[in-house]
Amino acid sequence: MSDLNQLTIAEARDAMRAGKMSSQELTEACLTAIEGAGALNAFVHDSADLAREMARAADQRIRAGDGAAMTGIPLGVKDLFCTRGVTTQAASRILEGFTPQYESTVTQNLWDAGAVMLGKLNMDEFAMGSSNETSVYGKSVNPWKVDDRELTPGGSSGGSAAAVAADLCLAATGTDTGGSIRQPAAFTGTVGLKPTYGRVSRWGTIAFASSLDQAGPMTKTVRDAAIMLGAMASVDDKDSTCAEIPVPDFEAALTGDIRGKKIGIPREYRMDGLSDEIDALWQKGADMLRDAGAEIVEISLPHTKYALPAYYVIAPAEASSNLARYDGVRYGRRATLGQGDGIVEMYEKTRAEGFGAEVQRRVMIGTYVLSAGFYDAYYNRARRVRALIKRDFDQAYADGVDAILTPATPSAAFGLGDMAQKDPVEMYLNDVFTVTVNLAGLPGISVPVGLDGQGLPLGLQLIGRPFEEGELLNHAYVLERAAGFASKPARWW
Repeated sequence: MSDLNQLTIAEARDAMRAGKMSSQELTEACLTAIEGAGALNAFVHDSADLAREMARAADQRIRAGDGAAMTGIPLGVKDLFCTRGVTTQAASRILEGFTPQYESTVTQNLWDAGAVMLGKLNMDEFAMGSSNETSVYGKSVNPWKVDDRELTPGGSSGGSAAAVAADLCLAATGTDTGGSIRQPAAFTGTVGLKPTYGRVSRWGTIAFASSLDQAGPMTKTVRDAAIMLGAMASVDDKDSTCAEIPVPDFEAALTGDIRGKKIGIPREYRMDGLSDEIDALWQKGADMLRDAGAEIVEISLPHTKYALPAYYVIAPAEASSNLARYDGVRYGRRATLGQGDGIVEMYEKTRAEGFGAEVQRRVMIGTYVLSAGFYDAYYNRARRVRALIKRDFDQAYADGVDAILTPATPSAAFGLGDMAQKDPVEMYLNDVFTVTVNLAGLPGISVPVGLDGQGLPLGLQLIGRPFEEGELLNHAYVLERAAGFASKPARWW
């Protein structure tokens, strides 16, 4: 078999079980692809020796008949997940040189299942960004290209999306606080699943906004997302927000039958600025689901227009609290101090040189909205709006809706640097279709459905009921099969 790195998880699993190839061969193919893809800047910390060791162990496990679905599958890991003995920086200068002596629950679950770690992936600093331009490692580049420009792979899981789209790994871990799995997936023609809040443990994943963050798989197909989520998810006593709900067989839920299911189309998502191409794709997606036997109904989510303002109060508030631990005292970077400098100067200098501009901006916004004079005016009001947004979804599901179909992004991938000089709010608007899902704690998935006029991928988003990822994945599976998206970026790197 040639081009092993282009296989899906399901294809590789079946081939290894049939003895047609080994995990070592598959891993070497991915490592070779990574070496030749420096222009994408997707992988930022190398763990090739560890990958080879893990692949050998996986092959032994498969030969012994003890292989799980993910055994021997080479993965990329977003730099937000703590990995024992491998540098973890959250793409920030302030965590320079930090090497955890423990493993995040998500990555431990994957290694227990026999998966192989190829290395750590680029991202926006502390997951704060929508373009992968705030990283201390420099920008990651989308493998899709239509002209001379370098395009964004999206953010914050931009390195994960670029690596999967370019076949540098079979799949990757991502995290999603306001769309950071789904938006990059849409920009790169890949599948990105954000599970229900509490389905996947957050322990050992560096926090951005603790009530919004959720880890999930970024894969080449919906089936792969189902397989990988089954390995990532678990009950975890170390995370008090992790739900004590058994993990079902998500792959078994992919029946391809959605006859009689009710799909909601929220009228509030038809907003100003939505491109004609994406609106037409949205209608096409609804037609595909209708042709598969689903009933398409218009629904109302009346508080949608308040989602972005509420999100950009709550998320920075939680970030300012979480990032207070990076002070130059216990671990990570400490600034060089001058004679006579005290602890206050150490804090100021360390944070000024350790945090990038976007992180500083969000920490300052968060500190402001939590301050005594503004707590009720901003933070408490945003929390009340969040409850109303969740209630909108609860009402839609109570009325019999099984899933909700929306665009994933307001546009295709834009050029790197295009928004750098603009008002930051312009960048924040990229999250307009995704933040509601995080505020309500719901599962959401982005599925590639077509190309725009330039030839760039476009995705649609499906939103499901809480803890019903199996049903959501089945809807996505039907949409994926109907769309028949098989385009790949032409190799230029």
